[in-house]
Amino acid sequence: MLVTMSKLLEPPQVKLIIGLIFKTISPIEKCIMNLQKRFGEVDFKSDPLPFDYTSYYEEEMGRELSRIIISYERLIKRDRLLNIKITCIKLEKQYSKNGNREINIDPGYIAAEHLILATGKGFYHRPYLGKGVYADLTLVFKNKEFIPLEWTYPDYRTYTLRNLFKRIREKYMNELQKESTL
Repeated sequence: MLVTMSKLLEPPQVKLIIGLIFKTISPIEKCIMNLQKRFGEVDFKSDPLPFDYTSYYEEEMGRELSRIIISYERLIKRDRLLNIKITCIKLEKQYSKNGNREINIDPGYIAAEHLILATGKGFYHRPYLGKGVYADLTLVFKNKEFIPLEWTYPDYRTYTLRNLFKRIREKYMNELQKESTL
């Protein structure tokens, strides 16, 4: 059996997504415009979805929260996620009152094989990226579906979000195919 050395290759670029959790009275549209200035044109924006899967944010942000998912036209290198998370944390501070966030901004990306989120909380399934940021393998793409894992957040487990991410992935795969034919 012939053993060969592995070749280090850059993986394909990925589709940047951002999940925003907010109260209706928050300046969400202003925040989305601010994100667009930093990351480029938005090519998908979901309708606001009720965020009632956990009380985790209740003390800080209150009740009756909503979530919007957005994605961007411009594909990114995977290693940009670390600095994007840092930028999002700075923006969260801009949209805070009395030390409490009005908007929670969670960046991540969709690749052909999975959906990764960036987080500041370490855990056994979250590899460290640097500067206090970890990667969370949230969903895997298998048998033409996004599949949740044992640690996947409750709302990311729902058919609604998984179907939404599947649509964004289809758009991403078409973009990759167009790039390869240029």
